[in-house]
Parts: sequence; C-alpha cells; structure tokens
Amino acid sequence: MALPDTTTAAKPAFSFGKLGRDNRDIGFAIGVMLILAMLFVPLPPFLLDLGLAISLSLSVLILMVALWIGTPLEFNSFPTLLLVVTMLRLALNVSSTRLILARGHEGPGAAGNVIEGFAQFIVGGDFVIGIVVFIILVIINFVVITKGSTRIAEVAARFSLDAMPGKQMAIDADLGAGVINEQEAKTRRRIVEEESSFFGAMDGASKFVRGDAVAGLIIVLINVFGGILIGMLSHDLSVTQALSNYTVLTIGDGLVTQIPALIVSLAAGLLVTKGGTSGAANEAVLGQLSNFPKALYMASALTFGIGWLPGFPLTIFLPLAAGMAGFGYVMQKQIAERLAKDTQEAKDAATPTDAPSDGVADMLRVDDVRLDLGAGLVPMITSVDAALPGKVKSLRSLFIKDYGFVLPPVRIKDDSDLPSLTYSISLQGVEAARGEIEPLMMMVINPTGEDIDLPGKRTREPTFGLEAIWVDEATASEAELRGMTVVDPESVVTTHLTEVIKEHMPEILTYSATQELIEGQDKDYQKLLADSSNNSPAVMLQHVLQALLAERVSIRNLPKIIEAVAEASANTKNIRTVIEHARGKLAKQICQTLKDPQGYVPVINLNGEWERELVNSISTANGEDTFLMSPSRVQEFVLAMRKEIQKHSAADHWPAILVTPQARPYVRSILERVSPTTQVISHNEVHRKASLRTIGTVGS
Repeated sequence: MALPDTTTAAKPAFSFGKLGRDNRDIGFAIGVMLILAMLFVPLPPFLLDLGLAISLSLSVLILMVALWIGTPLEFNSFPTLLLVVTMLRLALNVSSTRLILARGHEGPGAAGNVIEGFAQFIVGGDFVIGIVVFIILVIINFVVITKGSTRIAEVAARFSLDAMPGKQMAIDADLGAGVINEQEAKTRRRIVEEESSFFGAMDGASKFVRGDAVAGLIIVLINVFGGILIGMLSHDLSVTQALSNYTVLTIGDGLVTQIPALIVSLAAGLLVTKGGTSGAANEAVLGQLSNFPKALYMASALTFGIGWLPGFPLTIFLPLAAGMAGFGYVMQKQIAERLAKDTQEAKDAATPTDAPSDGVADMLRVDDVRLDLGAGLVPMITSVDAALPGKVKSLRSLFIKDYGFVLPPVRIKDDSDLPSLTYSISLQGVEAARGEIEPLMMMVINPTGEDIDLPGKRTREPTFGLEAIWVDEATASEAELRGMTVVDPESVVTTHLTEVIKEHMPEILTYSATQELIEGQDKDYQKLLADSSNNSPAVMLQHVLQALLAERVSIRNLPKIIEAVAEASANTKNIRTVIEHARGKLAKQICQTLKDPQGYVPVINLNGEWERELVNSISTANGEDTFLMSPSRVQEFVLAMRKEIQKHSAADHWPAILVTPQARPYVRSILERVSPTTQVISHNEVHRKASLRTIGTVGS
C-alpha cells in the first residue's frame, strides 16, 4: 500500500520584504541615533558627502510633497519630520566644522567634494561674491520666509484653538438634527482635533527653523575666525592664505546647509499658508488666479505700457503681455462655457424631461415621515431666514432624548394639490393629519379656555383642537401681556408633527430601523439577542419596542430590553408575556416618568370586583390568551374608567391605572381608544423604591 505524501513545500525562514516592513520603526530609531552620533563622532569626507546629499535630497522631497498635498492634514507628520531634518543639518554642520577646522589648511577639498563643489560653483574664485550670496540667502531664509511662516503658524494655532469649541458645537448640532450620522460626526471631531494639534505643532516647529538659521550664522562665524586663527597659529599660514582657504570652505559649508534649510522653510511656509484651500498648490493658486480674466487683461496692459518706457527691453515685455492677454482670453472663454453648462443643467433640473423616470421614481418613493406644504406656505422653507426646517430637524434630538427613538429624516416638500395655507403630515405614504396656518401671523390661545376678546381670525389649534385666533404681531404682544399663549406658525406645525409622530412611533419603527438599533449595540448584546431561543430575535425585539413606544415608554435603555427579551423568550413564545417581562425590567424607569412634583406615583385602583372579573375573562388555550368579557361589561368598564379619569384630568392630574399583571395588556387595549395617553401599569412594574399614592378607585 502506498504511503500518503506527507512532505510539504519548503517555506523560507523569513521574508526580507516582510522584515523590512515590520522593522521600519527600528530603522527609524537607528537613523535618529546615527544623527545624534554625528554630533560626537568625526566623519570622514566620504560619509560627510553622503550625509549632505541625503539632506539636500530629503529637503527637495519635503518641498515636492508640500506642493502636491490637498490639505495640510495630509502631511501632519511634518513637524516631526522638520525636527529630524533640522537635527540632521545641525549634526552635519558640526561634522563639517570639525573637518574644516582640522584640515582646512589642506585646501578646498578638505571637507569633502560636496562642500568644495558648492564653494567653487558659487564663489567662482572670489570669496567676497560667495560671502555676499551667502548673506543674501540667510536674509531670505531668516528674515522673510522663516519669520513669516512663524507668524502665520502662531496665528493659525491660536485661531484653531479658539474655534475648536464652536466647531464641536456645530458638529453636535448637525448630529442632533440628523444632518450627519454618528460615524461622520466622529470623523469630523477627529479632523477638528487633528487640525488643532497640527497647527499647534507647526507653531513650535517653526521655532526649529528659526533656531536653525541662527545656529547656521554662529557656526559660519566660528568657522571663519576659528579657521583663520588655527591656520595662522597651528599651520603657519599667511593671513591671506588662511582667509582664502577657510572662508571658501565656510561659504561652501554654509551654502550646502542653508540651501536645504531654505527649501524646508519654503515647504513649511506652503503648509501653514494653505489654510482653508484644498487641492495641490498649482490648483489652489493658478486655479484662483485664472478665475479673473479682467485682472489678466489689466496686468497685460500695464506690462505692455512698461515695455514702452525709455530704456526698457520691449522684446521681453511685449511677448509677456501678449501671453497674459492670451491666457485671459482662454480663461474667459472657459468660464463662459462653464456658466452656460451650469445654466443648462439648472434648467434641465427644473424642467420635466420627456423621460419621466426621475419623476416616476420620486412619485413611487414612500417616505417614513413627510410634511407637504401648500403654495402659500412654501416661503416658510425657502426664505433666507426660514425657521421651519431647523425646528423640524431639532425634533430628532427631542425623540432620542425622550424616547430613545431615532426619528427618520422628515422630508419637506411643496404640494400644489393642497390648499394654499394648508399643510399635510404623511406617514409611510398615508396622510395622518393636516392643518391650516397663517404664515405671517401669530396664533393666540387662552390657557384658561375662556373666550379670546382680540381682533383676528378665529380658528382651532390643529394639534389639540383648542379655540384659538390668528393675530398680527402688535396684537400678539398685547396677548402675551394678558397671560395668553402666543405661538408662531412654525411652532404650530412642529407641535402638530411631534404629536402625530408620538402617536405613530410603533409604525415608524420598521424592521430596518430595529436592525440599525441592534447594530449600534455592543457585540455582547448583539450576540445575546442572536443566541436567544427565538427563531427571529430581531422581529421579536421589534414587536417589544413597538409595544413600549405605543405606551410612550422610552427604549433608550436598549441593552436592558434585549436582556429581558432573551430571558423571556427562553421560556415562552407569547409576545404579550415577553412585553410584560420587558416592562417589569424597566420598572424604575416607568415609575420615574410617572412621579408627581412631590415624588409620588399617583394611581387609580380597580375595586376587587372589577379585578376578579377582568382576570376571569382571560382564557388560555395552546399557550395563547383570549379575552372573553362581554361587550356590555366592556362598555360599562370604559364608562367607569372615563368618569374617573375625567375627574382628575379636569384638575390637570394624569394618574396611572394600576391593575394586575394578567389584566394589564387588556385594560390598556380597552382604554387605548378613549384615553390613549393614560398609562396603565401592573404591580410588577412598581419599583421597590417607588412611593404610590392612590387618588381614586374605579367601582362597579
């Protein structure tokens, strides 16, 4: 019998590519240590040439990155990199100084080929010219670029820090209004924090550049005077020869250090001056310059005029003026084409097309919540100071705070089919309510219920049906002084919208919305719900949440509700039992919302006869409960309950009905149509620390 092949392909012990990726931090640390070592260990000319070449190449790379990045935060490691390259230049300065002072008497090649090359190229045999060029470069770097970059970095850091609280509040406001989701809010907060940190770091990093320029000047002076003294005293050079040797080497050393410093300073200036612009430097600068063809024309005319001045070379200024004028013409043509295209697109968007696909899609779209406005109310959403959209958006934070209910976006649109001053509230494509308002007037309501003796247009408040009147602003001020309630039209609409949504929260909480709530929980609770014995845990949870919202019970404590669903579903599939178990878990929360100002929970009890009859009317078969009370007795019970509730509501008291756990769902179902806001609680929902106060009893 053949043995199975147990050989395996030989695997390499390690991968150089992977090793390089995994040990980049070690390589960076070694590089920093080598830079520090150069401060103390003498370098031969070859290694000094290598270090100077690396410094020059790295500075050019930094400048190119600064030119191409879109926003400053894309290069937020710049302050750290600036510190490293500055330290590299200073370490090379120390090494070159050591070589110049030790071997400067040997000639221009004493400190390596790079320094000699710079010295010969710039000095060209006359060290006075080299000194002048070097001083000019230092002035440009130190006085112009470095000083300007430092000031901009200081201002940017201060303004960024001062603006941080306002930006955070704006993010929180957008999140509360539903404009952005939680993930986008986290991203925007992170960007604000990174901006503040970046500009603060740039403020400090700009001091590195300034200090580097000062150190360069000091090192140059040391090299010149120290070299001359060493050459004359130690190597018996004449003053002229010592001055020539050491000055040429010092200028070469200074140039090979100052040129990379100048390049990095320019990169720093580009970063801090980028500010709020986005895109690469050429896009930000050239794009904005080309947006003004008239400016190009004027510049062309002035350039052409300067060329005709006595002694000026017209052959240079004339082509330059022609180029600017031609560029302006091309830009003007492109801008005109772009405006024409935008205008046509706007017309196409405003005019129905022959292909009605977009219109059909819009007509078939079913919004969870939609507010339609008649033609006369459209300015309430289109005017510059329109307050209605903001008030509607603020409802999102209200429902999250009070009920833990994530309100879907409310779509506001005009409807030409509605009467001019009428608005309509639709839920999932079905009109739920409508009302009529006067957009330029104020609604006055008398809280005492007495007649309002003010001139105006009589009406009824659309939410609660109270007697009201529309008045002008002057009359509204008078009404406020007389203690009446004055409401603006936007508040009338949002109040009506709020009450409609409260009444229909169970319908709006769809399976998809429930799934989003589940996904927003910790992984442990998601697993707990998934591991419950119910075959469709999300559907079960949706039913429980809908039942709680129907009775105005907040679902913010979703983890506790999930625990309750998991516990109850392990023993029963009866949805009513699971709901009651969840309400028992929320006993403390329910009692807290029912407390009166004195800290008591006011309740209305049922007498013993009604309690027994309600419990005896419940029949259980195959795990399902059925309520079998006769219609006549149900009617008698409703009348008795209504009488007791109205007696307390007249005094603005809204007690809860306290019943047995078995009867609670059915009592709630009976009262739902006659008094939907009346809370019905069972003895299981009375928290052990809650203090009850019985203010009434329903008798037979």
